[in-house]
Amino acid sequence: MNIWAAAITAALVGAAVGYLQTFVFAKIPESWLQDYGVKETDPDFRLSKRMDLIPHGVLSAVFCACVYAFFVIFSYNEFVYPPKLFHIFAILFATPVIVIVMMSDRLNRIIPDECSIALAAIGIFLLIGDFFESDLWFTDNAAWYIPLLNRVLGALVGGGLLFLINLICLTFLGKDGMGQGDMKLLAACGLITGCYGLIVVLYVGVLSAFFFALPMTVRKYARKAAEKKEIEQAENKSAKRAEIAKRHAQIHFAEDPDYISFGPFLALGTAVYMALEPVFASKMLGYLALFDLAF
Repeated sequence: MNIWAAAITAALVGAAVGYLQTFVFAKIPESWLQDYGVKETDPDFRLSKRMDLIPHGVLSAVFCACVYAFFVIFSYNEFVYPPKLFHIFAILFATPVIVIVMMSDRLNRIIPDECSIALAAIGIFLLIGDFFESDLWFTDNAAWYIPLLNRVLGALVGGGLLFLINLICLTFLGKDGMGQGDMKLLAACGLITGCYGLIVVLYVGVLSAFFFALPMTVRKYARKAAEKKEIEQAENKSAKRAEIAKRHAQIHFAEDPDYISFGPFLALGTAVYMALEPVFASKMLGYLALFDLAF
């Protein structure tokens, strides 16, 4: 099978896998999609949202099709032919889990711990594969523990970085800057990508989040301006101010229009890295060698 036939086959498989995630998501236990400690008896309890065939199923199908096809096209000589089964199985199973993470965080502001555990298990699977399949980031002369150190450091730096950001926000702003789900997710993704690949994950994640955050910020200021105008035009300004505050308080945290979930962008960065790993390795290894960080 040539590269284009393989890519088309991979895209069709990806489309089917992505579309099926709608039905998988419908079967996820309710407790996975609720915040820690939330009970049905709580006054602000809200049933979790589920994926719809349109648009979520279609978007999932397109996403998985692209990831699988790009993996074949850009990794054909490195992982596909001859087949490197650890890498092929890893992207086959990681991609649908990434879809669940993205949809769950987008719809419910929750990243199920079970998804992070699944991604961490895939990272461990790839770690085992490092000893059986060639690693693009290291030469055959690299010490046996270097691939192990790479993935462990990726997990520690990923989770630790978000923990540090959250600690700074709590200390100086008095509120969370990052959720625990984001920390666990990036630790698991770091185990998949290693500390070198983590650079790609963060770059793609931050850049893509910026493009979504920009229009949200504009919309936020437009809404605040409209609310300010409401108060100014009201006969009883105090009552109107209290009414707007009550309206805000009734918004469920998962429906907050000013909140942007970072998890989907971290998951996106991981999928991009896994699909295009040979491209990033070829571009980055030269720079790593300049700083004596290539092994």
